[in-house]
Amino acid sequence: MSDRMEAQIDRDAIVAMDNAGLPEDGPVQRFPSRQAAGRGAVSNPAVRFDAHAASPFDDGWATLSQDVGELPRLDTTLTRDSSRSAISWNTSPDIGFDRAVNPYRGCEHGCIYCYARPTHAFLGYSPGLDFETKLIFKPDVAELLEKEFRKPGYVPRTLALGSNTDPYQPVERTLKLTRSVLEVLDRFNHPVGIVTKSSGVLRDLDILSSMAKRNLVRVHISVTTLDARLARVMEPRAATPARRLHTIAELTRAGVPSGVLAAPMIPALNDAELEKILEASARAGARHAGYVLLRLPLELREMFEAWLNTHFPDRARHVLSLIRQTRGGELNDSRFHHRFSGQGVYADLLLRRFARVARQFGFDEARTQLSCDRFAVPGGALTEVPSQMSLF
Repeated sequence: MSDRMEAQIDRDAIVAMDNAGLPEDGPVQRFPSRQAAGRGAVSNPAVRFDAHAASPFDDGWATLSQDVGELPRLDTTLTRDSSRSAISWNTSPDIGFDRAVNPYRGCEHGCIYCYARPTHAFLGYSPGLDFETKLIFKPDVAELLEKEFRKPGYVPRTLALGSNTDPYQPVERTLKLTRSVLEVLDRFNHPVGIVTKSSGVLRDLDILSSMAKRNLVRVHISVTTLDARLARVMEPRAATPARRLHTIAELTRAGVPSGVLAAPMIPALNDAELEKILEASARAGARHAGYVLLRLPLELREMFEAWLNTHFPDRARHVLSLIRQTRGGELNDSRFHHRFSGQGVYADLLLRRFARVARQFGFDEARTQLSCDRFAVPGGALTEVPSQMSLF
């Protein structure tokens, strides 16, 4: 990326940074436990790897700012990622893919429930407001990906785009890193599964529709609620629910196989909408569906509880009680084969409800496998691979 291009992304909400690698040493800024305009988290918890923790101290200004209603301005900053690889690999037994590409770390959408928030601590940032405002971007992600595809012995499998943070978050409109990844996937005939809650994916319909004709792509749109007011406080910078349904319809119209993820389902908050979300998505053209029960790893437990007490103080205790009923009395259960679905009466009921409505609207559980046998290094011979289970 040229200096000129980097300068162009310096706008109201984004301040480009030239430094490479991880954040500089120094105190992490802490903000009052109050919603900042356009942000999801109401706190910025300490980094769990820090040797020292900051203690809040009010010298009079914090109290004054709360009295007059002032909130700190939270610009989004970008820091270059100096990683030498594009693909992240996993061996998890309950994830349906073994490789992913994430052009960004951190996400401006600000979804309070995001399971990826705790990963920001590995970079020295807080999973709270830092996760939404201090983004790490990989400017050469497309070039790195192409190098990995060209390595001798590379065997293609469906690659996940958007497994950690949304590949179409607002900054993508300017940086276009996700599009650059799609261009590489398109040239190599490499299958990809995309998960997003942004209508920005429609920008790339030219590539996606072309790949769809070769059975190389499937897109899942995350629809958490149909209530715009709830969405505004739960995922403040993501597309509105109506726009997400419109996105499913436009993808379907363009011939791009699409699905819906009703995720996460949060007890006593959005769980009553499960059937309506799936019905609306089916009517928009979705042919695949999935759901995930809310999980709260590491710092997310503290953050979600603070968010609940801020926005839904009347039902916070009830929501947390129901979550514990699905997690063996705790707020999280990290065991494989349990973390996504939970256990107990409530979790079983949610599963039965999903299965019933999936049958009712004809969602395809036995999804057609994306094609891996078309993969070819440009200028090289076609690479044949054995058949595999569906990943998306």
